[in-house]
Amino acid sequence: MKHSITRKITTIMIAIVAGTVLLCWFINTTLLEDYYISYKKDILIDTFKTVDEAYANGNGNTEDFEIELEKQCANSNITLMVISSDGTIIQSNVSNKDMLLEQFLDIMFSAKSQDAVIVENTKDYLVEKTPDTRLKSDYLVLCGTLQNGNQILLRTALESIKESVQIANRFLAYVGILSVIVCAVILYFVTRKITNPILQLAEISKRMTNLDFDAKFESKGENEIDFLGEHMNQMSETLEHTISELKSANNQLKIDIEKKEQIDEMRKEFISNVSHELKTPIALIQGYAEGLQECINDDAESREFYCDVIMDEADKMNRMVKNLLTLNQLESGNEQVVFERFDIVELIQGVINATAILREQEGITLTFEQKEPMYVWADEFKTEQVLTNYISNAIHYAANEKRINITVTKKDDIVRIGVFNSGNPIPEPEVEHIWEKFYKVDKARTREYGGNGIGLSIVKAIMDSFHRECGVNNYENGVEFWFELDGKSS
Repeated sequence: MKHSITRKITTIMIAIVAGTVLLCWFINTTLLEDYYISYKKDILIDTFKTVDEAYANGNGNTEDFEIELEKQCANSNITLMVISSDGTIIQSNVSNKDMLLEQFLDIMFSAKSQDAVIVENTKDYLVEKTPDTRLKSDYLVLCGTLQNGNQILLRTALESIKESVQIANRFLAYVGILSVIVCAVILYFVTRKITNPILQLAEISKRMTNLDFDAKFESKGENEIDFLGEHMNQMSETLEHTISELKSANNQLKIDIEKKEQIDEMRKEFISNVSHELKTPIALIQGYAEGLQECINDDAESREFYCDVIMDEADKMNRMVKNLLTLNQLESGNEQVVFERFDIVELIQGVINATAILREQEGITLTFEQKEPMYVWADEFKTEQVLTNYISNAIHYAANEKRINITVTKKDDIVRIGVFNSGNPIPEPEVEHIWEKFYKVDKARTREYGGNGIGLSIVKAIMDSFHRECGVNNYENGVEFWFELDGKSS
């Protein structure tokens, strides 16, 4: 095929490889010599600066410096000579110093009459590419003046085969990396144009596995991928037409079944719990009302007792209905939550004062040591409901030394309020159920003070509306209920 992907990729790869090879050859041919000379020049200048600095600091004749200098000259194939202002050779790295000086002078003076090329010229040194007529080879020579007035001569051969190979390889490595990067960029943009249709088909097939048939391949009808895309479009339309109605019907059926099961379960549970909770107070009200009607006891004290029982049971029923309405609004999300910043310590102190009479009647001691204000973000009224439930439960269940302890702790941006009461721990199997509606750990004790098992359910619903945590911890000598609030300063 004219527009075959195989042909396109093959042609592009051949063109890129050929272009890379030609580019490397061209750069190596035109720039390697200049780079090689520049590299050798930098070595000579670095050696000059090293010697100049050493003599300026008074370290030029130390053993450590001489060893380091000898190593540097040996590694870089540098011949060195330092000459005083009166012509005395101070330092040299060859044994025949006179011959080296003569060679230096020959190179320098003979270069004046031949094709000596100045590579770099500064006020401190001169670097030249100079031919040696005697050895018929080119050298790079540095002639400079040190800070102490001494002269320095440095020379390195430009025809060192080993060094030339290393430099050429290094240079080619740089050029190779650059060429690979350039070719990679070109290849990326070119292949993206070719692979985009493939990626588009992959995305379409992925969406089709999730029964999403909205995506369509934009075909131009030029190659194999375009033909495949057109066939996938046809298959997508067929599958969408066949599955869409079945999927919708099945989804609606599942939703209806889940809702029906959930409503039936809630209805059965609610009727059972409410019937159980109302059965006893209704029976008591009915019994004592019949007693009053039949005048079983004619004295005023007995009638007053009967009326007190009826009123007490009616009050319990009224509180249970109110709690059920509150819980229903919280769970349905109809109850509005108003976040505001307030002092939790002040709120706790208010609830403590409101429950003082109940504690005195039960002979309970309450401790709350926090005095400094601590501000939180929450619904103040609902937070008071949570505290009142916790403290009321603590009063009714406090035993042994009959002690209640309230704590407020802050960690990072979270404020935790704990209400501890001495007494018997909650059995571990019961802990996970205490937040359920109408659940009672000690049914006889709960009934004794008029509880109906809704208080902790209200606490859990309020904390869920805050998107905060609440919980309970068992201890050997009692139980602590806790909840957390947002304690950010702003």
